[in-house]
Amino acid sequence: MSATITEILVHVLRAPLAEPFAFSQGWATQRSALLVEIRTRDGVTGWGECLCHGLQPPEIAATIIAQVCRPHLRGRNAFDAGVLWEELYNLTRPYGQGGAVLNALSGIDIALWDVMGRTLGRPVHQLLGGAFRTRVEPYVTGFYRRRGGQYPADGIREAEAHLAEGFRALKLKTGFGIEQDIAYVRAVRRAVGPDVRLMMDANCAYSAAAARRILLELAPERLHFFEEPLAPEDLEGYRQLRGLTATWIAAGENLLGKHACRPWIAGGALDLFQPDICATGGFTELQKITALCQAWHLPVVPHVWGSGVCLAASLQFLAALPPTPLCLQPIEPLLEYDRSDHPFRSALIHDAIRRDPDGFVPVPTGPGLGIEIDRTVIARHTVPCPATE
Repeated sequence: MSATITEILVHVLRAPLAEPFAFSQGWATQRSALLVEIRTRDGVTGWGECLCHGLQPPEIAATIIAQVCRPHLRGRNAFDAGVLWEELYNLTRPYGQGGAVLNALSGIDIALWDVMGRTLGRPVHQLLGGAFRTRVEPYVTGFYRRRGGQYPADGIREAEAHLAEGFRALKLKTGFGIEQDIAYVRAVRRAVGPDVRLMMDANCAYSAAAARRILLELAPERLHFFEEPLAPEDLEGYRQLRGLTATWIAAGENLLGKHACRPWIAGGALDLFQPDICATGGFTELQKITALCQAWHLPVVPHVWGSGVCLAASLQFLAALPPTPLCLQPIEPLLEYDRSDHPFRSALIHDAIRRDPDGFVPVPTGPGLGIEIDRTVIARHTVPCPATE
C-alpha cells in the first residue's frame, strides 16, 4: 500500500511557566515541544514529537528536519519507515549520531508510524506485533523545586496530594546535595509509609562515590530505582553502583540510538533501561534497542517527558513491549506520568489520555497513535522559526 509523502511540517511550540521549577541541572522557565506533521498524497496526516528537555531549544531539531530531512522525505513512501530511518541516520552521521539529530529522526519516525496506522485503520501497537497489555500503571514524575520552597515539607505535601488522587508510585527529584537528598527521601518515606513505591532521579548530578554514599545510606528506605545518578558518559561508574543495595540502577534517556545503547545493555551497567521514544529514534529504532534489552534480559521502563503526542506514542510502544521475562505473573513495565506544570500537554490532544477508575492509563485504540490534534492549541503556542520556512 502506498502512502506517498507530500509535505513535512514542523511546529515549534513554547509556553512560559507561571512558576519556574528546578531540577539538578538548572531552572525551567517554559515548556516547549517540537511537533512533526507528515502529510500524504491520499490526505492522511501523521504526527510525531521530538524530545525537548526543560533546557533544550526545540529550534535545533526543527532546523535539522527542515534543512536536511524534509528534502529527503518528499515523494517517498511512509511505509518504508525502516529504510528512511537508516538513510537519514547515514545522511546525518558526520554531524549527528546523537543529540538533537536523533531527536529529529524520532519525531519523523513517530509521524511515519502514525501515518501507517491511520492509512490501515489500525493502532500502532498492532503494527508492532500486538498488545501484551491494554493499560499501564503510571508513576508520578514531579517533585521539582520552587523558589522559596521548604523541603522536605513541600515534597511531603506533593506526595500526599498524588496519593489522594490514587497514585501508588512516586519519583522524587534529587541531585541537590548528598545530605539534603538523604534527609529528603527519608522524610518522604516516613510520611507515605512503606507500601508506596518510591523512586529518585538525580538527573546526572553525582559522581560514583557520591551516589554510592546515597544508595548505602538510603538502603533501609527500599527505593524501587535510582535514575540517572551519574553522567551518561560514566558507564564504568554505573557498573560500580549496580548491586550495592536492593535499589535498581536505571538510566537511558540520554543514550540515543542502538549504537550508543549497545555497550550499556551488553555491559551489565543497569537494572532498568529507560529509552525515550521521542529521543532515541522513534518506533523503528526503539524496537531494535528493546530487542537488544530482551536478548540481555534487561527490563525496559521508557522515559516519557513531553506533550500528549509523546505520551500517546509511549503508550503504543508500552502496549507491545514484552515483559522481561514472560511468565504467569510478569513484572509489568510502568508508565512515567508527568505531573509537573505544562500549559498545553493535555489540551493538545483534547485531553484524550486519562487514568481509568483503577488508576491505570488505557492504551489508545484508535488508528495510528490513537489521538487527534487540536490545531487551535498549536496556533496559540507556535513561535516563529525562520530556518524551517
